[in-house]
Amino acid sequence: MSQINHSVQNGKSTSKKAIWFIVIFMAVAAAGLLYVKWWPYFQKVISASATHSIGPSILGDQAASASPWVNAWDYGKVYFQSVWKAALLGILLGSLIQVLLPSRWLLKVLGKTSFGSTAAGGLASIPGMMCTCCAAPMAVGMRKKKVPIGASLAFWLGNPTINPATLIFMTFVLSWEFTVLRLFFGLILVFGVSYFANRFAKNAEPVDMEKVPESENFEEEEGPFFSRWMKSLGTMLLHIGPAYIFSVLLLGAARVWLFPQLSETASNSLFAVIGFALAGMLFVVPTAAEIPIIQTFMLVGLGAGPAAALLITLPALSLPSLLIVSRSYPKRVLSFVTLSVVVLGVFSGMVGMLFL
Repeated sequence: MSQINHSVQNGKSTSKKAIWFIVIFMAVAAAGLLYVKWWPYFQKVISASATHSIGPSILGDQAASASPWVNAWDYGKVYFQSVWKAALLGILLGSLIQVLLPSRWLLKVLGKTSFGSTAAGGLASIPGMMCTCCAAPMAVGMRKKKVPIGASLAFWLGNPTINPATLIFMTFVLSWEFTVLRLFFGLILVFGVSYFANRFAKNAEPVDMEKVPESENFEEEEGPFFSRWMKSLGTMLLHIGPAYIFSVLLLGAARVWLFPQLSETASNSLFAVIGFALAGMLFVVPTAAEIPIIQTFMLVGLGAGPAAALLITLPALSLPSLLIVSRSYPKRVLSFVTLSVVVLGVFSGMVGMLFL
């Protein structure tokens, strides 16, 4: 009897500890997002409604220098100045997911390969409003906690693609038609592609929470919180930092070739749609930076088709974000998602050619 009572007391203690960990994580996430995302975006919405602009294109002057080294440095400097706060927050939250959020709780919410879990992951992404690279560490953290492919992908893709602030900016700066187009294809990507991505993963069967005893800890790592957190944070920085920085500089050097100036005839062709869809999938931009890029391109003659392709592919994925998550997802899953983003971008571009 004493052993039973001791077990019950331990269970209650563990439950209280788990609740406190969840509360702490939510508080850190809310405070970080308020400082990095919510308050700045509130100010930017007010500005965009009055000026119909959210700033200049991050691509700058495409012909500024013939040297790829100068182009790499110039773009890298502007890009990291724009995203460093959000990038640090993403890495912080990605590491805290691994050491604060209990696996049992996380898997109860997101632990199935059903559409419901995928939808929950997508909906959970909406308050984050991160770019694809800043959301990637959180997706890595979720995968470390055994969250299924679909739910974690929906969270990762949903952050940049169905970002409510970006949709509001888009309406003020571009047009409501672009906003509808982005939302339509964004929803297909976040909830449809993510759900079907489960089919490309081996051993994708979820944990049946009803059959797992409360004493099961899902191989939670033991030890002091601080040491576990430092280990998680250090591992994430080591795996993310070098590839992230190098790939951003590489893309900065190549931006002149990825987004060439087109003749009037080619500026709204199917060839241009496909080319810009591929370039947008590879290239990396901060949150909502696709809006001034598209605005600037259209002012110098780019057609609505290629612009609509960039509307989907620029925010959804990038080479750096794919490198960040490359150890967390099977190659076939990432190949399927990458191809899906390009295809959806091309379809969006075709709709833009016909109706915008």
